Amino acid sequence: MNNPLAFPNPNRTDQTGMTLRDYFATKAMQAIMGDRKEQNYWGEAYGIEEMMQFTAERAYEQADAMLKERETKHKENT
Repeated sequence: MNNPLAFPNPNRTDQTGMTLRDYFATKAMQAIMGDRKEQNYWGEAYGIEEMMQFTAERAYEQADAMLKERETKHKENT
């Protein structure tokens, strides 16, 4: 899976930092945490640690799906 830097600087080759996967996961996490029904379910059934772990796992699963789809679309367009 291709996972480039989210905000690359073409003038630097030594740059490290947030990858596109991290960026996608951040956006997915915001959506998951913004869902009131999701928060209520996890808040009642589990503790905060379990809720945070579940959210992180789901966010990266979504990011992986987005990267896979991005790669598929890129292949179709070349």
